[in-house]
Amino acid sequence: MREAPIGVFDSGVGGLSVLAEIQRLLPNESLLYVADCGNVPYGEKTPEFIRQRCSVMAEFFQQQGAKALVLACNTATVAGVADLRRDYPQWPIVGMEPAVKPAAAATRSGVVGVLATTGTLQSAKFAALLDRFATDVRVITQPCPGLVELIENGDLHSPALRELLARYVGPLLAAGCDTIILGCTHYPFLKPLLKQMIPEDISLIDTGAAVARQLQRLLTERELLADGTADAAQFWTSADPEHFRNILPILWNTSGVVRSFNK
Repeated sequence: MREAPIGVFDSGVGGLSVLAEIQRLLPNESLLYVADCGNVPYGEKTPEFIRQRCSVMAEFFQQQGAKALVLACNTATVAGVADLRRDYPQWPIVGMEPAVKPAAAATRSGVVGVLATTGTLQSAKFAALLDRFATDVRVITQPCPGLVELIENGDLHSPALRELLARYVGPLLAAGCDTIILGCTHYPFLKPLLKQMIPEDISLIDTGAAVARQLQRLLTERELLADGTADAAQFWTSADPEHFRNILPILWNTSGVVRSFNK
């Protein structure tokens, strides 16, 4: 089982930002990635629909012989991680959550901004994070409809993207935020553009690296860390494989084989 692959999925290409952190920290691990691009964005879907998709992904990774599962999606984690941990107790399962705790610790002004999908911001889990870790800070939330769809098309620089991002970041800056949480796995791809829009002393925080560290900890506990040479990452998408293949070099910095995920 040590050399078995790790399954990672997201509603689309955003989870590639998490996959990159896992590969950086755990270079010996073989990785499987499913982008459910045919149903993106999860943030606009019902919890019931998302739970059903989580189950489909888990069953697929089980068939592929995976030894662990990563939900590289905040919205999928909110809706489905509890059911998956109940149904697949044999796996280490790692989910995502907005980085409220580190952001609350990092802020100097006492004002934290959150860029996230509507689904994440309206979730009970996000409310619980605020209640637990943000009682001493002011949190300004900003839903960001449209960003995910542009990133899904490999758009990281266009005037339309800049205009939309500026509209979402503006209220956070006006409120005095000195720390901004990137509460969707798609958004780390916008860091270079964001840094052009915000003062240098404003921190951008995401949770990809923390997810990789948690995965490493769980694999170590279960003596499942690979010690051989990793296979090349494998990719599937529930939308057009050719489209995913074309944007993979933009977001993953290399090309790869992309298969169709018809489930």
